[in-house]
Amino acid sequence: MIVAADPVTRIRATLDRLAGDLPALGIAVSGGGDSVALMHVVADWACGRRVMVATVDHGLRDESAEEAHQVHRAAKALALPHATLLWRRDTEAGNLMAEARDARLRLLSGWAQRNQLPAVALGHTADDQAETLMMRLARGSGIDGLAAMAEWRDAFGMRWLRPMLNVSRAELRDWLRMRAISWIDDPSNENQDFERIRVRKAIAAMGLDTAALARSASHIADAREALSLYAAEAARDAVVADATITLPRRPFTDAPAEIRRRLLVAASRWITGADYPPRRATVLHALSAIAAGSRVTLDGALIAPSGDRIRIGREPAAAIRAKASDGPTWDNRWRIEGLRPGQHVAAVGNTALPGLTWRASGLSRDDAAASPAIREAGLLVAAPLLRAASGIRVSPLRGAADFRRLVMAH
Repeated sequence: MIVAADPVTRIRATLDRLAGDLPALGIAVSGGGDSVALMHVVADWACGRRVMVATVDHGLRDESAEEAHQVHRAAKALALPHATLLWRRDTEAGNLMAEARDARLRLLSGWAQRNQLPAVALGHTADDQAETLMMRLARGSGIDGLAAMAEWRDAFGMRWLRPMLNVSRAELRDWLRMRAISWIDDPSNENQDFERIRVRKAIAAMGLDTAALARSASHIADAREALSLYAAEAARDAVVADATITLPRRPFTDAPAEIRRRLLVAASRWITGADYPPRRATVLHALSAIAAGSRVTLDGALIAPSGDRIRIGREPAAAIRAKASDGPTWDNRWRIEGLRPGQHVAAVGNTALPGLTWRASGLSRDDAAASPAIREAGLLVAAPLLRAASGIRVSPLRGAADFRRLVMAH
């Protein structure tokens, strides 16, 4: 493959491929060299498209507010609207980097949706690919973890684009210097309390070629794509109905272990709407239970092998724990229309089933217990999937196409 010498040419070509048909685009800009370069390239590339910029201020350093303001001034100079999105951590416990990453994506997704932006571009580079590969190697990750970051993915209700994965950090900084464009050097990039910084320094100390590491990640991504296609073929006859998935047992059990794992991960995420897959150890435990013909739960999904089928639905206990909603969605699974003031949605639950003719609905007892119920003043007034409810309409948030997409997910 011939690679263009000019990094901007490569970025523009990728933008054409990923976003050429989009009427608008958001850009996440921290103020660092990578995202600042992305902002300048997109501003020049846009050609009449509506482009907006956002900076997430995590409030983790005293300088963060001023840095966000610097991005605001830089965006304004390019005639791009800019917003600063604030995050304040609720607790000191947990993984700070993971919490900050998820908070950043959730805030950016909300901002993009409010502004009717169909996608948000991120400033990841080939160096990020190399660092991520080394970090995941150290954790013993499988194919999915080791594969290169995808040029696009859907998560947190938004499409994320990475148009600079074939460009190095050094190339971008050279390009910025040639144009006298300034950027912010985040002091946390020297803080070896963070795993990524330790890995970055180790790569430099060993003299490893980040471009070569990024190519290795890309080759692993090709292998992942082949496995995804195999999994999609194994799931070809899956039946999606009433917010459950039924897999034919024979193609599932005949498939290699990695394909069975992929199908189970995709099915559980389809059921729960989770942004991330369940942990590998819990998936392997579930696969062992299925092989033994036993029912098993997986991160809020209930898996029930029976005869020549494997049925995956919502775990009733998880649905019962789901927060009640006054609409328009509930349990990240159902769209609810027609609620009157004072009514809310929660799970039917096992205790309410005896008073309902749930068997006539065709649902299993577990699916009936996990289905939506309408309550008002503490009383159950409707269970739309179990018997007709005047004026109340419920529909699944996800369909068969969403399951196929998760099977093929990056």
